[in-house]
Amino acid sequence: MTIQSASRESAHRVPIPRRGDRSGGRRFTPAGSPGLVLALILTSQLMVVLDATIVNVALHDIKGALGFSSESLSWVVNAYTLTFGGLLLLGARAGDILGRRRVFLGGIALFTLASLAGGFAANPAELLIARAVQGIGGALASPSALALLMTMFPGARERTRAIGLYTAVSIGGAAVGLIAGGMLSEWASWRWVLFVNVPIGLAVLALARVTLPETERQPGRFDLAGALTSTLGMGALVYGFVNAASDGWGDLRTIASFTVGVLLLAAFVFTELRAESPITPLRLFADRNRSTSYVARLLLVAGMMGMFFFLTQFLRGVLGYSDLATGFAFLPLTLVVFTSSQLSARVLVDRLGAHRLMIIGVTLSTSGMLWLTQLGEHSGYASLVGPLLVFGTGNGLAFVPLTTAALEGVAPEDAGAASGLVNVMQQVGGALGLAVLVTVFGSASKSATADLPRGISPAEAARHVFVTAADKAFWTATAFLLGTLLLVSFAMRRDRVRGEPEAVAEPDVAAVPALAD
Repeated sequence: MTIQSASRESAHRVPIPRRGDRSGGRRFTPAGSPGLVLALILTSQLMVVLDATIVNVALHDIKGALGFSSESLSWVVNAYTLTFGGLLLLGARAGDILGRRRVFLGGIALFTLASLAGGFAANPAELLIARAVQGIGGALASPSALALLMTMFPGARERTRAIGLYTAVSIGGAAVGLIAGGMLSEWASWRWVLFVNVPIGLAVLALARVTLPETERQPGRFDLAGALTSTLGMGALVYGFVNAASDGWGDLRTIASFTVGVLLLAAFVFTELRAESPITPLRLFADRNRSTSYVARLLLVAGMMGMFFFLTQFLRGVLGYSDLATGFAFLPLTLVVFTSSQLSARVLVDRLGAHRLMIIGVTLSTSGMLWLTQLGEHSGYASLVGPLLVFGTGNGLAFVPLTTAALEGVAPEDAGAASGLVNVMQQVGGALGLAVLVTVFGSASKSATADLPRGISPAEAARHVFVTAADKAFWTATAFLLGTLLLVSFAMRRDRVRGEPEAVAEPDVAAVPALAD
C-alpha cells in the first residue's frame, strides 16, 4: 500500500462534525487530498529547516555588507537555531491548547514577515532580530506540521514511510539550503536568501487554509517560565563560547555568560520539576534508549553544522569558488542524504534492524568527518567529494532509526513532548556545536597567526591560518561524532530498539494529535 492510498483510507475514518456541533472545532474537520497535505507539510518543513543553513554561503557577503566581525558572524546562524530549538516545545504546547492548524498558520505568517524584514536589514542588529523572530515562527509551525502529518498516517508502516520523507526533508534541507543560498547569492544578492521565503510562505498559507484539518483543543497551561529559562540559558552558553573565541576564557563577559547560562538552566530544571504542565517532562529522560537517542542526535548535528559552516568558507576563501559554485559543491551530499534516508526507511530498517543501522550510519558519518581532517592548503574539490558522500550516506542511514527510537514506548500524555524534543536536540545541537567549534577555530587561529613563517604573502597567510584552524575544528567535530557512535553502540539496549514508531490503533481525536508535536 502506498502512502497516498493509506492516507486516503485514514482520512475517510476521520470524524466529521455534524451540523449544529458546538465543539468549536474540537474535532477534525475534513481535509484536502492527503497527498496535497503531505506535500504542503513537507514544503513548510523544508522552508524552516533550510533557513538554518541557507545563509551559510551568503555569510561572506553579509559580513562585508553589514560589518559583522569574524566571531559574531556565527550569530547569523545561531540567532535562528537557538530560538527555533529553544521554543519548539512551547510551540508544541500551543498546538495542543489552541489547535494545530491555527498555530501552524500563525507560525508560517510570522516566519514570512520576519524573512521580509531580514531581507531589508541595514545593520547587524536588525538582521539578528529578524533571524530570531524567524526562529520563533519556525518553532510554532514545525511541531504542528509533524503532528498533522502523523494524523494522516496512523498505520505503523505508512507512518514510518511518512517519517522517512519528513526526515529526508529535515536533514536534507540543510544541504539544500547551501545550494539554494549559493544560487540566490550569485544570481541576485544575499538578501534573497531571506526574501525567497516570502512567496513560498504566502503560497503555504493560502493552501493550508483550505487543505489542513484542525485538531481538538486540549486544556492546559503554557509553561512560559520553562521555555524562557531554557532558551535564554542555552543562548547565554552559546554567547560564552563565541565570546571566548574572540576575547578569551578569562574575559569577564565570557565568565558572566557561562555563569548566567548555568543558573538559567538550573532554574529550568527546577521549573520543570514543579510545573503543572511542563514543556519538558523530565521523566522522558528516565528511559535509557530514548535519552541516548536525544544526546546522540545532538552530537551528530553539532558536527554536521560545524562542517557546513567551515566548508563553505573553505570553498569561498581557500578555493576561491563563487557563491553558486560553493552551493553546488554540496550537491553530492544532498543526493546521498535523500537516497540513503529513503533506503533506510523503506528497506534497511526491516532487513538490518534499527540498532545495527544506527551503528553503520554513524560509523560512516564519523569516517567522513575524519576524512575532512586531511584537507590542506593545496587540496582541491576532488578531496571533498569522498568525505561528503560518506558523511551524507551515514547521516541518511542513521537519522531515521534515531527518530523512531526517540518515539518508542512513550506514554500518550508525553508523546508530544517526546517528539518535540527530537527537533529541539537537532536545533540546539547545531547552535551549541557551532559555538564550540567557533571557539576552537578562534583559539587555533591565534596560535597559527603567531607561528606564521616570514616572507609569505597576506593571501597565503590567510589561507594557512584558516586551514590550520579549520583542521582543529574538524577534529573536534570528529570527536562529537565519535561520542555519538559510542552512545548508540554501547548505551542503547539493542532488544528494545525497533524499526517503527508505535502505531495508533484508532484515529481518535483525543489520542492522535498528542502523538507528534
